[in-house]
Amino acid sequence: MAVEKKPVKITETILRDAHQSLIATRMTTEQMLPIVDKMDKVGYHSVECWGGATFDASLRFLKEDPWERLRKLKDGFKNTKLQMLFRGQNILGYRHYADDVVEYFVQKSIANGIDIIRIFDCLNDIRNLQTAVKAANKEKGHAQVALSYTLGEAYTLDYWKDMAKKIEDMGADSICIKDMAGLLVPAAATELVTALKESTKLPIQLHTHYTSGVASMTYMKAVEAGCDIIDTAMSPLSMGTSQPATEVMAKSFEGTEFDPKFDQNLLAEIADYFKPMREEWLASGLLNPKVMGVNIKTLLYQVPGGMLSNLVSQLKEMNAEDKFDEVLEEVPRVRKDYGEPPLVTPSSQIVGTQAVLNVVTGERYKMCTKESKALVGGEYGQTVLPISEEVRKKVIGDKEPITCRPADLIENELDKLEKEMAQYKQQDEDVLTYALFPQVAIDFFKYREAQQTNIDASVANTENKTYPV
Repeated sequence: MAVEKKPVKITETILRDAHQSLIATRMTTEQMLPIVDKMDKVGYHSVECWGGATFDASLRFLKEDPWERLRKLKDGFKNTKLQMLFRGQNILGYRHYADDVVEYFVQKSIANGIDIIRIFDCLNDIRNLQTAVKAANKEKGHAQVALSYTLGEAYTLDYWKDMAKKIEDMGADSICIKDMAGLLVPAAATELVTALKESTKLPIQLHTHYTSGVASMTYMKAVEAGCDIIDTAMSPLSMGTSQPATEVMAKSFEGTEFDPKFDQNLLAEIADYFKPMREEWLASGLLNPKVMGVNIKTLLYQVPGGMLSNLVSQLKEMNAEDKFDEVLEEVPRVRKDYGEPPLVTPSSQIVGTQAVLNVVTGERYKMCTKESKALVGGEYGQTVLPISEEVRKKVIGDKEPITCRPADLIENELDKLEKEMAQYKQQDEDVLTYALFPQVAIDFFKYREAQQTNIDASVANTENKTYPV
């Protein structure tokens, strides 16, 4: 089948995945807004600026309302579509939510400014994607379904082609190959994109990370094979566990039929805006040089960038940083035991934390997190391969694992959640914030109230002051 030669489209990730991968999602709204006007002139296919870990980090660490961030970004981006990452039935949290919560979250995301919702499931369990896709269709949003890309005996070209067909039948508007660990090498990218193009008419987007050092070559081969859109990050927050640099990829295609025709001078101005921030993050230690290099072990251990930085901080807290290499070696063993799931939030955290516990306690599965038990018990959905029987016994004992779509066991919960947090509610979206992170949300709501009280008090003081004439 002949590949249609047309300019490649580019999604910019610096406002979401790039800072999530490199600085634990700590970029503030205040740091984003001054550069929005210039970014809006580039001609991006979309700017990924919301979802993933941004929601949790905004509330927990930055004391910001993520909904307010989205509205401000929407005001600034007049010409560019805004995109978010959405974890299927997990939304942006770490458990499965009832269908009514998923539907309401999609509705409010689109109402507040999201154009494209990239929906994925950490196990590629198609049942966990249906509610979000239908809701996005209903709200006239663009539903992009992401295949969590990974390697393993189950993940053949036929497996991916079959998934693509099911996704098209489900009503998705496009497909993303979500290569969160940088495992897709150039030759495999040619094969995979070619195979997907044969099995679906939907546009294909490729998302990868530079962790293993092959990402820009992978993009080049994927685009030549017919990939329509690629994800890149402006150079100050590119490479390492982030994406290839926007300027470099645009330059690489310059003068070819794939040329996105970006203005390199404009891109240089945008990069100049972020450079001083990068220096500050390096100086403060927030940007750890460990996540900036190439780690070819990624191809051995299949550990995504965000997971690498999580493992570093977990081991630091336990005073066991010397165990880092041991934990990396344990990760693929745990993954195999758990039915070979792709390693992406939340399965990456579950497998990673379990690997840490196995190494630090000195005995495999002696201590298991409740999330580990939930994954092994089928509460996240079905793994591609069966979970080791011996490990299942160790983790959940004689408990019978569930086999249905996990959300079928969850009753509608919006009304109950509304009642629980009614005293804090200032906007409709607050119930969703509470649904995802109850304790973090309440802490934030209290902080927000205190801030408003302080502002009111200072305004009152100013008004009450009398000045000599």
